[in-house]
Amino acid sequence: MKIAITTSGSDLDAPLDSRFGRAPKFLIYYTDLGTYHVQNNEQNLNATQGAGIQAALHLCKEKVGCVITGNCGPKAYETLKAADITVCTCAAATVGEAIEMFKRGELEAIEEANVEGHWA
Repeated sequence: MKIAITTSGSDLDAPLDSRFGRAPKFLIYYTDLGTYHVQNNEQNLNATQGAGIQAALHLCKEKVGCVITGNCGPKAYETLKAADITVCTCAAATVGEAIEMFKRGELEAIEEANVEGHWA
């Protein structure tokens, strides 16, 4: 499975970013291989609106099965849900810690957005 973790860094020691749509990067981790690559999300950092939807659509194209982030707004959540992508929120300090929590089954999928939209 491929999982996407929000971050500002480029490796497993990078901090987990609590934002979904405006996270600077996504670390895409392959659970079956233990490898990863990083995708920039810079195009959404200063978007006036729609950052969550655009980030979600990007991850749909990446064919990830799960997103790990600190928070996910309603439009991004609905876009991910429609693509059958699980969303887990996490307060881990690093990307690597979040991945280990995921592997141990310590993260639960959310059933709805956990923050309000910025442009509601």
